[in-house]
Amino acid sequence: MKMRPTPTNLGGFFAEPERKRIRPDEKIPLDLSDRERELILQHTFADDQLTRRLRLVRRAGDSARYRFTLGELDDLGGYVAAEANHAKDKKLKKHLAGLFGRILKVLESYTDEDD
Repeated sequence: MKMRPTPTNLGGFFAEPERKRIRPDEKIPLDLSDRERELILQHTFADDQLTRRLRLVRRAGDSARYRFTLGELDDLGGYVAAEANHAKDKKLKKHLAGLFGRILKVLESYTDEDD
């Protein structure tokens, strides 16, 4: 008989994943496809400080790696999430929500806070 998780046998079932510790000013990578980059540039109100690096054109079809501090990436994720929440077009909403999920996953992999 298979055991289901119960409060007594969770064994880390709900344990928070280990986050990599970085310096507050350290930049972490975010890979973006051309489509994702264009979504950010054309559909969000992210300021120029965040989007300037996205305006560098890469070879068509290649995903590009952009580097952000945790604070910058958190801000960018907020702009993407806000647009996803307010998008009227279902396809656009789906793409923005997926992009936000990827940004959130990167954010949850790192910390710049002390214990």
